[in-house]
Amino acid sequence: MFGLSEFAILLVVVIAVLAARKLPELARSAGKSARILKAGARAAQEEQSPDGERRQHPG
Repeated sequence: MFGLSEFAILLVVVIAVLAARKLPELARSAGKSARILKAGARAAQEEQSPDGERRQHPG
């Protein structure tokens, strides 16, 4: 019969085979999310003045 390690390996293989169709979509989504996070971090960093105080935007 199967042991725990064999069952875990089999489960990983089955998940990899079944999820293979969605991997490109998941990778694309992860890349998009990373770009959004980088842009947000860059904007927050640019908003900080050199002395550490937040700048007030006019308007």
